[in-house]
Amino acid sequence: MSIDPNDFLNQSDDYTDVPPDHRSGFVAVVGRPNVGKSTLMNAILGQKVAIVSHRPQTTRNRIAGILTREDCQIVFIDTPGIHKPQHKLGKYMVDEAFRALPDADVALWVVDVSKMPRRDDRRVAEALRRQHLPVILAMNKIDITPPDKLLAHADAYRALIPDRVEDIAVSALKGQGVDALVDVIRGHLPPGPRYYPPDQVSDIQERFLAAELIREKALMYLQEEVPHAVAVDLQDFEERENGLIYIFARVFVERESQKGILVGKRGSMIKKIGAEARKEIEAAMGKRVYLDLHVKVRPKWRTNPAELRRLGYA
Repeated sequence: MSIDPNDFLNQSDDYTDVPPDHRSGFVAVVGRPNVGKSTLMNAILGQKVAIVSHRPQTTRNRIAGILTREDCQIVFIDTPGIHKPQHKLGKYMVDEAFRALPDADVALWVVDVSKMPRRDDRRVAEALRRQHLPVILAMNKIDITPPDKLLAHADAYRALIPDRVEDIAVSALKGQGVDALVDVIRGHLPPGPRYYPPDQVSDIQERFLAAELIREKALMYLQEEVPHAVAVDLQDFEERENGLIYIFARVFVERESQKGILVGKRGSMIKKIGAEARKEIEAAMGKRVYLDLHVKVRPKWRTNPAELRRLGYA
């Protein structure tokens, strides 16, 4: 799906009245899995709009985060990690990342500078070289990078895309360099209006956010291959007369053995995941939530086009 800025404008709203030097635009946040793209976007926005975990391929969809300052409005498009896909879900994720690039004003390439470039980093660099847009290299995780290796690692990433416009070292986890990074991005955006109200920080719907927070807790507590086989399908999302939000969700895995792990002994694991997810959903929505989770087996759903479409991954 392409991005047309005109789709976001509503000339009847006073948020389109901006200073003469105001800049705005769309920034595609790209990189291989597990380099901290979502963590960096959350740090820039000052709140959580994308789920995070220590596991690669956490982000499966494009998610927009919106930063509004007096002098600019930046719409960050957080994308799935670019990697060599092993199944149809993986192909969908990589395609989502690539689709964000042609419509962006700037590409923000996030790398893990604590490590030397990997094969997937080279895939990202190759994709960026095919685009005609400014590339800013964000060298993340400087807080865990050995000082004696920082220069060599940074030079190795710079060599992959010598025609980048700028690079900057940051720590998304610690917030280091984040404000400076925003200033750099603003400098490469065109003059333009605000596309969203100043207090809006994301375009995601509450249903999607709830499903993602459930999946995040599954990623947090489950081991081995089970987390990657998890999908969350919200069946019911209803605000009742007493102000309580009732959420009924099916949590899918691919095998019976995975279901046993996800449910846990006497239901202990799914209860733990549900309790933690409910707390975050309540905090995000500012309302009480009743969360009802049911675990189901959908064999090989990650390779089944019909299942992927039904779950929104197509």
